[in-house]
Formats: sequence, C-alpha cells, structure tokens
Amino acid sequence: MAEEIRAEMVANVWKVVVATGDTVSDGDTLVILESMKMEIPVVAECDGVVRQLAVGEGDVVQEGDLIAVID
Repeated sequence: MAEEIRAEMVANVWKVVVATGDTVSDGDTLVILESMKMEIPVVAECDGVVRQLAVGEGDVVQEGDLIAVID
C-alpha cells in the first residue's frame, strides 16, 4: 500500500535527498525543508521505494501538500 508523505507546514524545499526509484527505510531523510531559518528534515514513515517525488529544490510547499509517495 502506498504511503503519502505530506508537508506539515509552509516551507521552502531546501534540498532533495532522494530520487524516484530509490529504496528508503523508515526514518530516512527524503527532503529538507527550510522555514524561519530552520532546517526541517522530512523522513520516510515506512520502508519502500520512492514511487513519486512531487517537489523540487526551491519549491514552496503549503501545509498538506504532497512531498512523496512511497510504495
């Protein structure tokens, strides 16, 4: 079953750490967001393969926006 990773706050995508097709483990960093001069890692919530990466470096995400899908 696919797991959707969504933004928890309004932030800028500072760095994308993974690519579509990468295998990730629970707790691996997917992207790093920047908000109010703080870096916030967004981590995988399950083991699997990144099926979709919905953001790129420099994008602005709103709360609830899709970041990635892990299958």
